[in-house]
Amino acid sequence: MSTEQPRDDDPFRKRPSEPSGPPPPPGPGPEGGGAYSGGGQPPGAGGPYGGGPYGGDPYGGGGAPGPGGPGNPYGDQYGAADPLAGMPPLANRGKRLIARIIDGLLVSIPVTAVFKAAVWDWDPGDWNDGRSTSLGIIVSVVYFVYEGLMLTKRGQTVGKMVMGIRVAMLENGAIPEGSPGWTRAAVYSLPQVVPCCGFVFWLVNVLWCTWDQPYHHCIHDKAAKTVVVSAV
Repeated sequence: MSTEQPRDDDPFRKRPSEPSGPPPPPGPGPEGGGAYSGGGQPPGAGGPYGGGPYGGDPYGGGGAPGPGGPGNPYGDQYGAADPLAGMPPLANRGKRLIARIIDGLLVSIPVTAVFKAAVWDWDPGDWNDGRSTSLGIIVSVVYFVYEGLMLTKRGQTVGKMVMGIRVAMLENGAIPEGSPGWTRAAVYSLPQVVPCCGFVFWLVNVLWCTWDQPYHHCIHDKAAKTVVVSAV
């Protein structure tokens, strides 16, 4: 019988330090923190968002409110506000058009009368006269001041009051005080002082609400982050 001892470099030799069976299931760690030492959460259970300031998964587990959440009472890109939420519905486009016509007449008629009184020999039908261009610029500037003041004070022009609609901040429904009101008025009125191109921009601007969804925005609404809603 051979008495040869197994060599230390034998790869099939079982060493005393090796376990003789399958590894034991994970149990409480030395600090009582589960299989993940240090008391940490397993990957995926918390992650960088699970214990963050929003208290949950940003993709549906209690994450931060999205654009259609409580911060935006008029809904999000998937639809307008739910009337049951107690928020005013979007204004009818026809009412918005009539309100603009009322405001336009309210500004242009007295401005034109004053201008004509100041220039006795001026014929309004002579569109090649530089004074016609001057009148257009004056009307646009006066309209800008008129609308800016009305919107920042009460969110309505006279035309909008007649039609029962108002301008509100998209974020919270408030009156567009300060910069938003003046921005909205400027984008609507002042481009018209630019010959030719100004009128084209104005036309595209006012027609934009006919296809914009879900807020029926014109370009001046987008610039000021406002929306036109019912006031009744």
